[in-house]
Amino acid sequence: IALDIKNEQGTESVELLYKSHEIRDGKYALKGLPAVWASDDEAQTLEIVLGDDIAGVEVHLLYGVLEACDVITRSVLIKNTGSGDITIEKAHAACLDMVYGDYDVIRFYGKHAMERNLERTHLGHGTLSFGSRRGTSSHQYNPAVILAQRDTTENAGDCYGMLFVYSGNFSCEAEKDQINQTRLLMGLSDELFSYPLAAGETFTVPEVIMSYSADGFSQLSHQYHTCISEHVCRSRFAHEVRPVLINSWEAAYFDFTGDTIVDLAKEAASLGIDMVVMDDGWFGKRDDDNSSLGDWFVNEKKLGGTLSELIDRVHAQGVKFGIWIEPEMVNEDSNLYREHPDWAIQIPGKLPVRSRNQLLLDFSRKEVRDNIFDQICAVFDQGKIDYVKWDMNRSMADVYAGNLAYDYVLGVYDFMERLVTRYPDILLEGCSGGGGRFDAGMLYYSPQIWCSDNTDAINRTRIQYGTSFFYPVSSMGAHVSAVPNHQTGRVTDMNTRGVVAMTGAFGYELDLGKLSEEDKTAVREQIKTYHEAAPVILKGDYYRLSNPFEAEYGAWMSVDEEKKHAVVGAVLLNTHGNHPVFYIRLRGLAPERSYRDKKTGTVYSGAALMELGMPFTVVSGNYPSYQILLDAVE
Repeated sequence: IALDIKNEQGTESVELLYKSHEIRDGKYALKGLPAVWASDDEAQTLEIVLGDDIAGVEVHLLYGVLEACDVITRSVLIKNTGSGDITIEKAHAACLDMVYGDYDVIRFYGKHAMERNLERTHLGHGTLSFGSRRGTSSHQYNPAVILAQRDTTENAGDCYGMLFVYSGNFSCEAEKDQINQTRLLMGLSDELFSYPLAAGETFTVPEVIMSYSADGFSQLSHQYHTCISEHVCRSRFAHEVRPVLINSWEAAYFDFTGDTIVDLAKEAASLGIDMVVMDDGWFGKRDDDNSSLGDWFVNEKKLGGTLSELIDRVHAQGVKFGIWIEPEMVNEDSNLYREHPDWAIQIPGKLPVRSRNQLLLDFSRKEVRDNIFDQICAVFDQGKIDYVKWDMNRSMADVYAGNLAYDYVLGVYDFMERLVTRYPDILLEGCSGGGGRFDAGMLYYSPQIWCSDNTDAINRTRIQYGTSFFYPVSSMGAHVSAVPNHQTGRVTDMNTRGVVAMTGAFGYELDLGKLSEEDKTAVREQIKTYHEAAPVILKGDYYRLSNPFEAEYGAWMSVDEEKKHAVVGAVLLNTHGNHPVFYIRLRGLAPERSYRDKKTGTVYSGAALMELGMPFTVVSGNYPSYQILLDAVE
């Protein structure tokens, strides 16, 4: 069932019959919600109107067709055309029925610091369902699914994708029935959801992006990557090579001053890093995670001056300045909470559920959003801020009403819309305890999202692999961090950390002052390589060359549109004695062309690289890695 509506008498029965339809040029937009956008000559909209006059319900099915991207979007408007109240108990945005076929369901599960692991499950009889009830799209399951024929691979076979353009609770259901038909549903979760709709009101179900490939998962991914890059992301940075940044978090955590940030900027400038980001701890009286969320005023005593002065000092070093915020949160030890305890999401008379010593502000309420927005703007107006990291470090609890979870997400979108409209030149990066809100809804406002709090290079080969099935690598925040790694304790060399982090929006997350001269030289070389390779990495077609959950190596590559330039990355995940040379078959090259390895000068046939593979000699050490830039020989 895709739709469940209850009337005032408690009856759940709606019989929707065809009323009319319209086809028009352009892509429909959704009030208050992110959605795929396109010009009138890039898309068409099909709107089908269904109704039940007795129940007093009218449903508008909205289809957006973007032929060049090979995607169809689907959203639903539910209108109360009667005289009494109705309650929406369940609302999915899309439903696909397959009358035949034997399918696998591919989903992307995880947890904090290990998001979007791929799991492929054969769909037997019955229902396979997953989703989120955490208030965000969640670390646990991504709002994305692939239905694939059992023999589908990266390069061949039928597969259907659904991607929910929404950042809150969702549900996905796949069912094989008694006569072997298959149904796939994606939409809002019906848990913690019961939405009242008064006479004359309209409810909008967020949209799903659907796509199909007859040529395996790579082609499906390319279609989603193009759609998100060209028709979801709106930031002017979406098509630019992003500045290489250094974030202060793993360098200093809460223990920093303005001089600490300036020293980091000096080190950054000497290494060729473009931007310094001041993370958590610059506001209120915050020296740990127990206080001050909600008090968005600068701690000038800690910084040794005003924010404006600090920004000028950083810019004077020749680097850009960025800052961290967590606007949806409040600590009970804060001026805001003491003045407005009712602004936190709580159930009256019950102790609140705390996480990371903080509560959620009720962003479904305009007066709450307005207060925080005004505070944040007063900070941003103090100087030229080039980048903002928006964090969100806990799940929703204490859901006091059936409309809260949905209205909260719309409140977040309203806030973000106002922010990007007022500050169009700020590069906004989304984050939710790392990758807990990595979804197409967020990418409508921020062109990149922190992929995971886990920066371990070996874990990241798997996290970024799963993420790449739907999301372009340009959207993945990926950093080189210190070793032993702060999440896993693993030691990998600077080269391996750099090779993995360059598969995304590249940066650093460590104390530059503690680097050896050898590592500093490596950083300079990495940044030089990244600036050379980034146009291909961020804008080219991306190919997964191995499954790092199964293979002994993780490998990937990007190829530019003209097939003249390619960047190949690989990490050996499992070494053993007397390891033979291994070959990785490349993809996406022009078989009739020859390609030169820019480092060694070796020339290869494009056909040979794709049919036989590129040879890699195993070198000693922990997790050896390889990065090869190829240019077509003219």
